[in-house]
Amino acid sequence: QVQLQESGGGLVQAGGSLRLSCAASGIIFGADHMAWYRQAPEKQRELVATITTGDNTNYADSVKGRVTISRDNAKNTVYLQMNSLKPEDTAVYYCFAQNSRVYAYTYWGQGTQVTVSS
Repeated sequence: QVQLQESGGGLVQAGGSLRLSCAASGIIFGADHMAWYRQAPEKQRELVATITTGDNTNYADSVKGRVTISRDNAKNTVYLQMNSLKPEDTAVYYCFAQNSRVYAYTYWGQGTQVTVSS
């Protein structure tokens, strides 16, 4: 019943912007830490950004200054605003949730493709 549904991916030119969304259902959204990961072809999945239940945020060095993670608990949605996109940002982006009280309760979205052309 738990589901994380990503949207907003697509094709964008270098220097452009995208806003990814992740809508959650089946969980108490406000009680979960949220994150975005990404995985490029032939590479390991890497952490992009995190946001806690208290709205503390962290970012990978590769995206600092270009990416903002936010959440709207009333809409059960987490966002990833991506600006000044580079071809190296091309990857499948995954939404991730972790229960703030029971860390073993984790969930993944199916991913959304982001392709940045030069």
